[in-house]
Parts: sequence; C-alpha cells; structure tokens
Amino acid sequence: MIINRLLKIILVILSIAFIILEVLKVQIYGDVISASLLVLLTILYMRSKLSKRPYLLFFLITFTISEVLGLVSNFVVLYEDSVDYLYYVSNYLYMLSYIFLILRCTSTMVFKRVLKQFPVTLIILVILGIFCVTLITETAQTQLSTSEYITEFLYNVVVMTLLSVALVNYMDKGDNKSMLFFIGTMFIFFSEMLQLAYYYIANMTHLAAIYSIFLVLAFTFFYLQSQLKHQKITEYNLSR
Repeated sequence: MIINRLLKIILVILSIAFIILEVLKVQIYGDVISASLLVLLTILYMRSKLSKRPYLLFFLITFTISEVLGLVSNFVVLYEDSVDYLYYVSNYLYMLSYIFLILRCTSTMVFKRVLKQFPVTLIILVILGIFCVTLITETAQTQLSTSEYITEFLYNVVVMTLLSVALVNYMDKGDNKSMLFFIGTMFIFFSEMLQLAYYYIANMTHLAAIYSIFLVLAFTFFYLQSQLKHQKITEYNLSR
C-alpha cells in the first residue's frame, strides 16, 4: 500500500513536470519524463489487484516501448535513404497499443446483442469514421511522403476505431467502468488530433499544453477504470 501511494505521488509530480516541459518545448527532458511516467504507471498497474486482464497491460507495455524509442531517437538516428525507421516503428507500436485497447473492449462485448440493439448507430459511426479519418489525414498530406501518408491514415483509422468501439461498449454496458474507459479514449482521440495539428499545421505552445494534459488525463481514466469491474446488466421482465 505504501509503495502504491508513493508511486501515485511520483506519477502526479511527473505528470505536472511533463506538461510544463512540453509547453516549454524541452523535448529531450519531456521524453525522459514521459517514458518514466509510463514505466511507473505500468508497474503500478501490475501491482493492482484487478490487473488480471492482459490487454490493458499489453497496451501499457507497447505504448511505453514506443515512448522509449522516441527518447532514443534524440540520441540515435536511424536513417537510410532519407527514411526515418524510428518514425515507422514508433507509430506502428502506438497503433498496436491502441489495437490492444480495442481488443480489451471487444473481449467483453456480445456482438449479436450489439448488432441487434444499435444497427443504425453502427452504420452512422462507420460513415462518420470514414469521413473524419479522410478529412484529418488530408490536412497533413502536403507534408507527407506516400509511405508516411499511409502510416498516418492507418494510425487515424485505428484511433477512430478505438473511439467508436469504446462508445458502443459504453452504450452496451452503461456502467462506470465503460464510462471511464470511453472518457479515456476521448482524451486519447483529442490528444492525437491536437498533436497532428501541432506538428503539421500550427506549432503553437497552447496546443502542446492541451494535448499533453489530454494525454495525462487519458491514462488517468484508463487506470481508474482498471480498478473497477463491469456491473452485470439486470434484465427486467415486464411481461405479465
């Protein structure tokens, strides 16, 4: 208990430091803090009593590895014929981490019930997802090579799928755990979109501050929901 409390205090301090460093654009120290944050959060999650489901742990591990690679890229440059291999490895690891979150959601869903209850909602989400992914990726098209554009497109598809699956999961279960998970995915989505705007559209300080805060909040909600269990749905028989 004492170790867990100490880890939580350190995480809060490091989170504040991370946001400040991102605002000040001190990238190297910000990457060090970010990697340290995720390592400590992974340790804290592994120490929790309700950490039996593997997908959230896999998410934390792959996300942490990607952040560590981002830190390494400040000191080691892996270029060949103007191709930044760390960029691709890091982004595909991020995608894999989000896929683990999608699997964590779908593993507790009953697809027949979801398809029966929300057919119109699912169709609307697919249409909106295609529109949003295309629109978002097009904003950075002029600054990307073909392979980078494909990577960013796939990245945005995975993030949008995660948000849609989390929404359907919350609509299906309607409990506190699914609500916290959905809020966490919303913060992930907005953080990713603001990072895209920050790196490819407008390099503004307030964008760095906001997407850093959203990222910290996302992991906070993911940890909070991991400490809860899904509430069983009570079906009432109203027939006489």
